[in-house]
Amino acid sequence: MTADLGAVSTTDILVTGATGFIGSAVARELLANGFGPRLRVLARRPLPDWLAEAGVRPFAGDLTDPASLAGACTGVTTLVHLAAQVGGDEQVCTAVNEDGTRALLAEAARAGTTRALHLSTCAVYRDGDHRGATESALATGPASATSRSRLAAERLVRAAGGVILRPHLVYGVGDRHVVPALVRWLRAVPAWAAGGDARTSVVSVTDLAAVVVALIRRPARPGEVFHVADPRPVRMRRLVTAVCDLLGEPVPAADLPLAEHRERTREALPWLSDHQFSLLTRDHWYESSRVWARTGVSAGPGLAARLAEAADFYRETLFSPVGGI
Repeated sequence: MTADLGAVSTTDILVTGATGFIGSAVARELLANGFGPRLRVLARRPLPDWLAEAGVRPFAGDLTDPASLAGACTGVTTLVHLAAQVGGDEQVCTAVNEDGTRALLAEAARAGTTRALHLSTCAVYRDGDHRGATESALATGPASATSRSRLAAERLVRAAGGVILRPHLVYGVGDRHVVPALVRWLRAVPAWAAGGDARTSVVSVTDLAAVVVALIRRPARPGEVFHVADPRPVRMRRLVTAVCDLLGEPVPAADLPLAEHRERTREALPWLSDHQFSLLTRDHWYESSRVWARTGVSAGPGLAARLAEAADFYRETLFSPVGGI
């Protein structure tokens, strides 16, 4: 695949990560809203048929190779940076998430790109009980190499005047982390953790994509940060029950104290870290009303309806290898 710079005056949106979980949903939403002729995608491999056939312009480039990004932003007014390295060691995460973002922003500045929208995560916060905090209320202090490098990328984007989106748990078609890992956890330790009373913020990838497209249409102020989640937090008990009902999994009958549940989880799933266990068993919900009010986008029909839309996908992937949340 070679870079296609023809008719750059009509190609004013560059998307990174457009073939990933969230990026695919955003690309589909852009196409559904008539942005296809204006869309360029940074990719290391040939585009999937559904993008190529829609007339999306590919640009061959790699975030870990700054020289390959030369020209990526020519004719681009809006950079939508969704690509991220999730998992891996510190060096790999830094190379993609921090250094890659720095190189991309340098190319955007050279080309005169005026707006940037960057997908981050609520995992940039220091772990603890998070109960309805606003975007500026919590101290950052990421626990993983992934999240440390994503926070570094955030800072670069904000310094350049870009806008940051921080979702927490994202589910829907393409999700290979949240619901699959939750099912694996339930199968390994089929019991509630402290009654399943912890509350969490979730968002459907469909609704997250709608927010991204709305912010392309109506840009936010430079440097703004938004939580993106259903403004109604859900208890883990409700989330677990909804997933079990959808996929025919047994709903837990037993209930274990938190410490005992952690020990059983550690024995059964040694890959699941203390931080990941915390996400499943302690409050992690965030005040998220600002982004919906700012964009005018509906927060969607809710957990049960959005899960049902992804039922076939989850049934097909349940037995595939999964990572952690």
